[in-house]
Amino acid sequence: MSAKAILMRYATPLTTWLFMISLVSGVALFFHVGTSYFREMHEILSMVLIVPFVLHVWRNWGTLIAYFRRSAMWIATAVSLAAAAVFVVGGSSESGGDPRMAVFSAVSNASVSALAELAKIDEATAIERLKAVGIEGAVAADTASALATKAGQDTFAVIGAVLKPAN
Repeated sequence: MSAKAILMRYATPLTTWLFMISLVSGVALFFHVGTSYFREMHEILSMVLIVPFVLHVWRNWGTLIAYFRRSAMWIATAVSLAAAAVFVVGGSSESGGDPRMAVFSAVSNASVSALAELAKIDEATAIERLKAVGIEGAVAADTASALATKAGQDTFAVIGAVLKPAN
């Protein structure tokens, strides 16, 4: 059997099951159930879904084109694009979004000096804590995200090093 025949044979079954996985994981993420289990699965397998989806469309091209001769396809297209536009327009405002992400963004872009103030320690102690986790040459004006990038570390680890409770 040729590679093309194999791909065509599995396009629809893979589309179906990867969609089902995306559906279940998306619902779980929406309801904040098992986020640590489902987030990466949802993101990666939704990207993998692109390949069988394209193959599925290719295989069923004639039928898909026939749908565009009916008003239902045009109505569904308009409704779907309008729904997407609501999120795009709503997501562009500064007041929207997940407040946890806004806090993380603010803290990750905070200077070592600001993080030290949050931790109720002096700047020298904050810089020593960073040295202890392998971040050399930090100065008070450096941001947590810049230090993490420079050191090849996770931003959470950099923030945690400065904000950790005193022993």
